[in-house]
Amino acid sequence: MANLQFLGAIGEVTGSAYLIRTDRSTLLLECGLHQGRGADQANEAPFEFSVAEIDAVVLSHAHLDHSGLLPKLVKEGYRGPIYMTRATHDLIEIMLHDAAFIQMKDTEWENKHRRRADKAPLEPLYTDKDVETTLQLRQTLDYQQRTPITPDIQLQYHDAGHILGSAIVELTLEDTDPPRRLVFSGDLGSTHHPLLQDPEFLQQADTVLLESTYGDRNHRSYSDTVEEFHQALQAANHAGGNVLIPAFAVGRTQEILFWLGKFYRQGRLPQQQIFLDSPMAISASELYFRYLHLFNDDDAQTFVETVKHRWEEWLPGLRCTRTVEESMQINPIQGGAIIIAGSGMCTGGRISHHLKNNLWKNNTHLIIVGFQAAGTPGRALVDGTERLKLFGHEVQVKAHIHTLGGFSAHADQQQLLEWASHFKPRPKLYLVHGEQDKREILQEQFRQQYDWNARLPAYKEKIEL
Repeated sequence: MANLQFLGAIGEVTGSAYLIRTDRSTLLLECGLHQGRGADQANEAPFEFSVAEIDAVVLSHAHLDHSGLLPKLVKEGYRGPIYMTRATHDLIEIMLHDAAFIQMKDTEWENKHRRRADKAPLEPLYTDKDVETTLQLRQTLDYQQRTPITPDIQLQYHDAGHILGSAIVELTLEDTDPPRRLVFSGDLGSTHHPLLQDPEFLQQADTVLLESTYGDRNHRSYSDTVEEFHQALQAANHAGGNVLIPAFAVGRTQEILFWLGKFYRQGRLPQQQIFLDSPMAISASELYFRYLHLFNDDDAQTFVETVKHRWEEWLPGLRCTRTVEESMQINPIQGGAIIIAGSGMCTGGRISHHLKNNLWKNNTHLIIVGFQAAGTPGRALVDGTERLKLFGHEVQVKAHIHTLGGFSAHADQQQLLEWASHFKPRPKLYLVHGEQDKREILQEQFRQQYDWNARLPAYKEKIEL
């Protein structure tokens, strides 16, 4: 009998990993990096399986909390195929190289202190060489292309509407008659976003793994969120301060650029200087022009007709700052600029420098446009912290904080419930990829609305499929 073991993103939203064993195959579904509190120890811990037994790896999308430990897997000897969509194939190259760069820089910095303390040096979790080996193992599938990936498992991807190339994973296990179907939602997108199609509905499955990132709430309406975004920009303009937007490099950044360009074309954008201060986000944004055919036709039609090669065609005033020197030139700007920088949860990267230079000013407006995991600086700011530790020093928080949940790339509670309701008859349902309280609230909603017992698996728990 086939079984599945839950090895990550259980009671948390990072570190996605699920191990599937049949009589003839062992499959790793996701291989995600842990982020937030305790992440370093979790990422450095040994895998809960023998790398040598893995026959294939399947990814839902390119975000690091789903893919970021792949180079570690390869570093430890994995050489089998890694399946993904075509857009994920391109995005993951950008994201894994950036992750390796951060790993190597952080280790280099730590080893300087260790040498002074006469301690043995550390090795990075993985290096660029490990990433290059990982990239050679990529195997791409189109949406709806059902393909055998092991002797008894077939894979089919469906559009998840979360980021470019994101997928719902459908696995057909053929070791019984009739075959059994496992569906993993991946990260489901919110509906009505301009640059992505809505998530596809599936109707048949024996077992479903459903993400629950926003299982406790519904987003504000998208149109209201867009207007709130515009009002925050106006408020910053009247105050004479800068606007800081910690943005995830893939998905959120491009959505923000889309709306800034839309405001500009409507004559409603007061700021004239817009900086995209993230090399990874710049590269990812350029990649979008290869995949205009995947955009939401209705909302993005003007964009597709107008823009052919560069975001500056859509948003005059945009300046992409790749180098450290270009980034440092932003620091003296006292007000009137929009600065979009990574990382999205403020855990590092260039946004940390901009927070240090602007967070203590009461005319600064900080706009949070994505989920902030527990233990991250971004979550502390959302929760109203008065001081934030940056580069070893505490900075007083006087900036105005705006939290725009409606821009989320994740489905909200009602959208999750609706997506699952299309399965007929009802499969076994397991809630994953969500903090524990959010999973519990969503579980209760399934009970109340559908009389459906959604289960909350524990870390390392095994279930039969």
